[in-house]
Amino acid sequence: MQRRVIFGCSGPVLTAVERDFFRDVQPWGFILFGRNVQSREQVRALTDALRATVGDSRAPVLIDQEGGRVTRLKPPVWHARPPQAVFGALHGEHPEIATEAAYLNARLIAGDLAEIGVNVDCLPVLDVPVPGAHDIIGDRAFSTDPAVVIELGRAVIDGLLEGGVLPVMKHLPGHGRAGCDTHLGLPHVTVPVEQLSAADFVTFRSLAHCPMAMTAHVVYDAIDPNRPATLSPRVVHEVIRGEIGYQGLLMTDDLSMQALSGPLSARAKAALFAGCDVVLHCNGSMDEMRDVAVEAKPLEGAWLKRAETALSHLAGAAEFDRIAAEARLKELLVA
Repeated sequence: MQRRVIFGCSGPVLTAVERDFFRDVQPWGFILFGRNVQSREQVRALTDALRATVGDSRAPVLIDQEGGRVTRLKPPVWHARPPQAVFGALHGEHPEIATEAAYLNARLIAGDLAEIGVNVDCLPVLDVPVPGAHDIIGDRAFSTDPAVVIELGRAVIDGLLEGGVLPVMKHLPGHGRAGCDTHLGLPHVTVPVEQLSAADFVTFRSLAHCPMAMTAHVVYDAIDPNRPATLSPRVVHEVIRGEIGYQGLLMTDDLSMQALSGPLSARAKAALFAGCDVVLHCNGSMDEMRDVAVEAKPLEGAWLKRAETALSHLAGAAEFDRIAAEARLKELLVA
């Protein structure tokens, strides 16, 4: 039986230990990073090998291919893609051009991913940054205007889905006010909940049809001052499932980030208890993965239904002229 976890692996080829571990644990999915990427042929072989360990040709294989500084598929093998802020800046002068460009960029990313067997992209970033926040989000966000984030985020979701790749909106319920990098520490957001609702939550509420979503390792003092969203039943049930109305598959951000503390097994247990459907562990450390696996519960019931519903959005890519799309995107960005 599949388990409620997504794992990374250590390098460009699966080790014998990893193969045996994944066959035994049966994770729901996998995630790739730069350490796993060398060439198109190599990545395709790796994604095939990962799926073979769980006996599922449709198993989710994720990647963070945002563009800009968060890029796993890099030149010269793959085209460079701009950060989301480029489309937000363009929107200020030419809204229709920006929306078309965001769609085409996402559609082209989907083409890059589909040919190497990656069927989930952790994009779009729907956070709304504010002045004084840490730049861990920065130009990964479209804009400081929620309306612009919603319009361009919708274009990215459409582009990925039409290219046969599932989008993951992040980071619920909003990472834009974080005062530190969650890879290194735990930020507290202190503004009133009414302010969060009007600016931070609205982007996710407006795009709640996205098949998958990722939590933020951020404490919202006005909602739950003791636990970050990823580990907070109150945030997950009252805000993410409640006010935002998100009913798709909810996954954690990486459990190994330093915003969280304690044993990896305890982090996984707390996240699943809070209401996350699936936990994510990225760094490929076998010792850590074994610890997480202790609490990676079977994927069944409502969790399984949400996972199956997310995967039901996967469809073969429609016919698409990539050469023409690359030329058109270049023309739009120059404009």
